Amino acid sequence: MSQSGLWLTIGFLGQALFSARFLVQWLASERAGRSVIPLAFWFLSLAGGATLLAYALYRRDPVFVLGQGAGLIIYLRNLMLIRREAPRRESTA
Repeated sequence: MSQSGLWLTIGFLGQALFSARFLVQWLASERAGRSVIPLAFWFLSLAGGATLLAYALYRRDPVFVLGQGAGLIIYLRNLMLIRREAPRRESTA
């Protein structure tokens, strides 16, 4: 596989991971009967965003780099908040 073919595969993989988060969120919400955002949503966001950022850096696309880079900060922050909240939930259970 050529280098550009490899990077195209990485780009499609990142997009697939990023898109899968919506399917996960939708299924979780349907099961709960209300809108929920499962932990997997944030991990798929992080994995997809990081993969797409790598692809954007390879393509040298500043708009794409900025968008994915900013998103990664948000996904990481949400995971940090969830982790910080977990001990509180365990102590009240």
